[in-house]
Amino acid sequence: MIEIPSDLEPALVPLAFLLGAWEGAGVHEFPGSEKCNFGQEIHFTHDSRDVLQYVSRTWVLDGDGALVRPLETESGFWRIDEDRKVEAVMVRDDGVAEVWYGELADKKPQIDLVTDTVARTAMSAPYTGGKRLYGLVGGDLMWVGEKQTPEVELKPYMSAQLKRVVAAQEPATP
Repeated sequence: MIEIPSDLEPALVPLAFLLGAWEGAGVHEFPGSEKCNFGQEIHFTHDSRDVLQYVSRTWVLDGDGALVRPLETESGFWRIDEDRKVEAVMVRDDGVAEVWYGELADKKPQIDLVTDTVARTAMSAPYTGGKRLYGLVGGDLMWVGEKQTPEVELKPYMSAQLKRVVAAQEPATP
């Protein structure tokens, strides 16, 4: 069941399925990069304005599932309009800033995004664009990301399955 906070901006109700903390694991593989399993946490929050705040952190995992080192950190803001068009602005720690546009699927919690604008710092790796698919499947947040560079055509490079983190409740006082 999806809970809709009473102070959520009404325009964001279609994105309410994203709200909260999510944790899980996935796979990273792209030509020229280390293939690895990764752990991930994502937080979607709101502050009563018409935008969701987004933060994602990933870590390389060893064969036993223990954290080895940070992989990537990303943060940004997501909006949706009355026609179910989604826009997101995201910045990654590797020196990339992106503007994404997409759409919330009709009658299901699924969002397809495509980069519209990519800005890179001089020290960032080559990158020209990407696609992402986020969806709620059986209560889990699942996503897959594709990317392209000047040398590599658009191809999947990361995917994960995340479970909602339920905050511990304070015991009721008698």
